[in-house]
Amino acid sequence: MTTTLHPADAQTGFQRRYDVQDLSAIDVAILDTFPHVREDDQSPYPGQPIEIVISTDEFSPVCPWSGLPDFGRLEIRYVAAEKCVELKSLKYYLTSYRFVGIYHEHATRRVLADLVRLLEPVRMTITCDYGVRGGINTVVKAEYTRAD
Repeated sequence: MTTTLHPADAQTGFQRRYDVQDLSAIDVAILDTFPHVREDDQSPYPGQPIEIVISTDEFSPVCPWSGLPDFGRLEIRYVAAEKCVELKSLKYYLTSYRFVGIYHEHATRRVLADLVRLLEPVRMTITCDYGVRGGINTVVKAEYTRAD
């Protein structure tokens, strides 16, 4: 027995595709920084450089093929050299991915590239654990270490 889809059925699910934005929608210009060390703090900071870890469960670019959202837990881990990322600006930046059609691997590498350009850190790791889809879980990790 064969099933034939009527034209109206094709628009209700099997052939539906949501429009997606291209990479130009990623708002890199919104990112802001602040100094790693306060200029008005005269006391030295003892110990090793600090590692900063920022995470969110709200990272959701979309599948470039279907336009459906891909929800992921994004973790940014870095050792600052001179600058730290300002969190409100980071939230706006990550939210700008909301309708961008981009594969998991490309999104993770793009976040790393944008933040490395912005912060020039000693080292940085971006890890995104995307939700299970079709029984498959994807975790993508991209790393950067400054060459000194």
